[in-house]
Amino acid sequence: MLKNIQIIGLMSGTSLDGLDIAHVAFDFSAALPTFELLHSETLPYSDEILVKLNVAKTFSVPEMLMLDKEIGRFYALKVLEFIEKNKISVKTISAIACHGQTIFHQPENGFTQQIGCGTTLAFLSGIPVINDFRSLDVIAGGQGAPLVPIGDFLLFSDEADAFLNIGGFVNISFKKGDEITAFDICPGNLPLNKFAETLGLKYDKNGEIAKNGQLDESLLKKLNNINYYSLSAPKSLGTEWLEKQFLPLIPKELSPEKKLRTITEHIAIQISAVLNNQQLNSVFITGGGAHNNFLIECLKQHFSGNIIVPQSKLIDFKEAIVFAFLGARYLRNEVTTISSVTGAKLSLCTGVYHRI
Repeated sequence: MLKNIQIIGLMSGTSLDGLDIAHVAFDFSAALPTFELLHSETLPYSDEILVKLNVAKTFSVPEMLMLDKEIGRFYALKVLEFIEKNKISVKTISAIACHGQTIFHQPENGFTQQIGCGTTLAFLSGIPVINDFRSLDVIAGGQGAPLVPIGDFLLFSDEADAFLNIGGFVNISFKKGDEITAFDICPGNLPLNKFAETLGLKYDKNGEIAKNGQLDESLLKKLNNINYYSLSAPKSLGTEWLEKQFLPLIPKELSPEKKLRTITEHIAIQISAVLNNQQLNSVFITGGGAHNNFLIECLKQHFSGNIIVPQSKLIDFKEAIVFAFLGARYLRNEVTTISSVTGAKLSLCTGVYHRI
């Protein structure tokens, strides 16, 4: 069985802040695998692609198929540029592990869709591709998410009791006894970025606008009473839920500053509720939201445990590292999902392999 594997991991989240590329070397010779992040970079989407991704849910089937191929070509171009820039030998790369860009996530209806054509990416890059890590789990009755927990507990187990990723949505994983539990807690950067954009900004840097905004107690109460928060895991969120259940609660007449302040407080309250209810003593935070100083300040007001924010490389590239890890496990024919996390009938080796 393969013991030393180099993978290029590609991750693009729902907040559309760019394509994360991580070149990772894994060593599986010990009981717990180890890794080294050799090279990493975040590359922005073109304005043209961003416009399409923002309205992709309205596309016809032919339009969606064309966008799928376009994203595959974009990924291939960026991977080849990344390889050339970092002088990486293609022969050392076993595969590209690609999350793809989520367009639909409806496990309750039996499907999830991430675009970025694996066949296109494999042919144009000259490297085998593993993608579509979620669909098999959904077919087996799972949520198809989250997938990162297997990496949390095999690559970062010494860091904390719980692992939190604040991306477009906030997800958590933690261990109780021998069982790993993980789920989406609440929205994260998606609504924050949406209302920052009304001020002409891509995002609220360090949470400064939210920090200077006024809390709206009525809105905060409405948000905290959303039914999803009372549901038991396994559970997951998608942009469809955000648009139907969350955003309609926010009055249009409220100022962007009030919206940002109130949503930030809401996120901190929901995160801390899970941490406190599960009696967790420490949490390791990654994802773009870990850079939001005000959100971290709010969280510290509600959670008295140890909050660990690692170095920037790990904040920004942990998910790309973990998807590279899922690719390596696929090549080793090891499971990439945890049934207690996703709710599937069994843990599975998910992914679709595209060869040249």
